[in-house]
Formats: sequence, C-alpha cells, structure tokens
Amino acid sequence: MKTPNRLSCLKLRAKPLPEEVTKLLEENASLLKILDQVYYAHNCGESDDILTPETVAALSKLKNKLAEHFTEAGSDWDGAVDQIWSFGPRRCGPNILLNRIPNYKRSSVWTYSPTDSESPHLNYDSTFVSGFQLAALCGPLCDEPMMGVCFIVEDWTFEKEAFAATDDETVDKSLSRMDLNDDITCKNISKPSKECDSESVGSSIPSSCNSTPFGPFTGQIMSTVKEACKKAFQAQPQRLMCAMYSCNIQVPTDMLGKMYAVLGRRSGRVLHADMEEGSQTFHVIAELPVIESFDFANEIRKQTNGLALPQLVFSHWEVVDVDPFWSPRTEEEYAHFGEKADVENRARKYVNNVRRRKGLAVDEKIVEHAEKQRTLMRKK
Repeated sequence: MKTPNRLSCLKLRAKPLPEEVTKLLEENASLLKILDQVYYAHNCGESDDILTPETVAALSKLKNKLAEHFTEAGSDWDGAVDQIWSFGPRRCGPNILLNRIPNYKRSSVWTYSPTDSESPHLNYDSTFVSGFQLAALCGPLCDEPMMGVCFIVEDWTFEKEAFAATDDETVDKSLSRMDLNDDITCKNISKPSKECDSESVGSSIPSSCNSTPFGPFTGQIMSTVKEACKKAFQAQPQRLMCAMYSCNIQVPTDMLGKMYAVLGRRSGRVLHADMEEGSQTFHVIAELPVIESFDFANEIRKQTNGLALPQLVFSHWEVVDVDPFWSPRTEEEYAHFGEKADVENRARKYVNNVRRRKGLAVDEKIVEHAEKQRTLMRKK
C-alpha cells in the first residue's frame, strides 16, 4: 500500500497470535507499560529510575515465556521475540507489530542498543508505530480495540523524492517560524517600515509554494499504516471477542425448565448444575455474554415467579466462533439455510447493535424480504 503522494510503499500482513501469547500479554499489561516507559526514557536520554532489579527479573521472565510459546507455535514464529517492534493498543496491549523489513535493523523493545542511524526508516519510526496504535485501538468491525492480532511488516520502501519532500517540510517549518517572528517584530514597532512588510510578504511566498496537497509526509505515513493494518485484518477471517459473565443461579426444581429457556434465548451456556443436599434447590453455574445480560435479572425473575436468584460476575473474553459476514455458498448450505439465509447471525447482530449505538454506518437493508410484505389497506 502506498502513501497518497506515492513516495512510500509498505507491505504487511495480519496473523492471529497464539492463544497462550495473547493470554500472557493480557496478564502482563502493567509490565509492558513499564517497559515502554523505560524504552522511551533511554531514547530521550533520561534516567530509568523505575527499572528496579525486580522489574528487570520480571521482564526477563516474560521474554523467556514469550520465546517458549512462540517456539511451541511453529517455525513461522522463529525469532519473533527479538523482532517485536511495538505492543498495542496504548503500547501495552495484546497485539504485536513485528519488524521483518530486510534493510531496516532496529533495536527490539527488550534492548536499548542504538539503532542504525543511516537507515531512512529511522526518521519515521515513531510515526509508523503511531499508525499501528491507532489501528489496534479501533478495529474495523465495531471501532473497538483489537485482541490477539500480529501485524508483520514485510517491506517498507521510499522513493528518492521522499527525502526532498522531507527537506521541504523542514524548510516550511523554519520559514513559518521566521514569518511569525517577523510579524511579532512588526507589531511591536509603532511605525512599521515598508521593508518589514516586503520581507514578510516575500518570506510567505516560498511557504505556500512548497506546501503539498496531501499534507505532511509523516501524517501520510501514519494514515497509510492505519489503513493498511485494517485492510490486512479484513483480508483474514474475522471474529468478534465477546465479554462473558459467570452466572450463579439458585432455582427450585419446578422452575428449572423456565430458567434453562431464559438462558437459551440469551445464548447462555450451562456449565454445571447440582442439587443442594437437604433441599429442593438447584445450584446452576452458567456463562452468559455481557451484551445479552441487559434486563436478564428481571426476565428470569418474571419467568420463575421471583424464585430464581442470579448473580453475575465478569469471567473472561471469548471468541464468537461465527463469521459476521457469513453467507451460504455450497449446495448443502443452500439446502439447509436457503438462498437468503434467514437464520440470524449472532455475531452480525452484535456488530450491528454496537455500530448502531455508536452512530456508525450499518450495512443492512431496510427492506430485506419484499415478497413477505403485504398491503393492509383494502381497496373498495
């Protein structure tokens, strides 16, 4: 994918992280935040007082665990620990940006060795990372943070004109500062001279001539990286992560069927059910999606005449194993679901509900089945 001015081209692909790696990164978010602060302090030449011996040991342990999980995942992840460019979103999330650019050898997030200053990529390193952070913070499905995604940068090239554009931006900034200083000087003088006016006008001409219609080159790289990450994510099978509640319910025996019916309508899943000794009460442990839990307590009490006592506690995140953009393609699917697939897609329903609540565009038809409509008014 190229920048709007066609001066830089990048190639990257998205790949799901191993489940163990995602879980490990999620559990050590606070440690990754400290790692980012230390890395920033080293680059700026500041002191790293927050790096205690305990923190160093914890970071070394985290790196070794990541290396073990990547080794177990297969040969595609060889050397991935030392190629980590950044974590995201917010530089401490469960997503990874890998640097596999052939001609750009930069220091990893675990080390603080100086980077090759002769590489042209160094000037736009932080800009590239910022684009990745924006993409990881707002995914393409619901504008929600991504989770468990690895973006592998395979190539990043520049045209020769890109360095001239960078020089023009630097000149524009210096000229704009000179214009500002000239304006301030002219305002401080009670009677400005004609020479001052001519100098300010003359200095403003090159600034307008050197401006590009695409904006600053750094901003172009940032937006291009963001769009490239989203397109790479959409090129792979997409899944939705759903927050899950652990639901503990105490219900009498005669109301057990109605309780199961309420859980079934809300895509709940019963894990364990056992009768308490010496009573006619069942203790049920189930899992319920958070998005399906609105007004759950009122409904289950209404259906069981107030005899069911639910208690909801956040448990974990779970992948909704349904493609939000699924449609029947094979003959068996056409025979089972029909050509229009009237069966409700749970993941698609969640995506539309979230996007509608946020005011985003929803890809759905107002009239889905025109042949099922009928005119209620009778013609006399």
